[in-house]
Amino acid sequence: MARLTASMFGAGLILRKIRGSDAGSGTVGGLVAFPFALLIGEAWGWPGQLIASLIVTAVASWSARAVAATEGDAGWIVIDEAAGTFVSTIGLLGWPAVIAFGLFRLVDITKRPFPGVYQADSMPGATGIVLDDVVAGLWALGIAHLIDATIF
Repeated sequence: MARLTASMFGAGLILRKIRGSDAGSGTVGGLVAFPFALLIGEAWGWPGQLIASLIVTAVASWSARAVAATEGDAGWIVIDEAAGTFVSTIGLLGWPAVIAFGLFRLVDITKRPFPGVYQADSMPGATGIVLDDVVAGLWALGIAHLIDATIF
């Protein structure tokens, strides 16, 4: 069950199946999570998104911990990107949420220019697997809310 959850029910394996590589699977995982984050925001507002973020982060930590001992930070583990996606969209809908998702992927992929992301990624085991995405999500959340407040 942990492997299935860590791959977001197979979403993390799609690119491996198509092109033989896990590269880019995090974006696929985030794209799968994105509409659910928006639906929760539409239905229950930012409190629902916050609660969902905490739940997805807890599930990500559990599943990553269960598979990290044998798999390390395998590219097919994408539940952590789901957690980051949920965090990055708290309180945002529409274009601001799309911008937040794009920023989350940018911050997660580049890591070093954003304080805390690389350091979180360097932590051992499941902590590093999940925490870097949560920190990247927080960066994206803050930037997207600034953009939303000034443009939208």
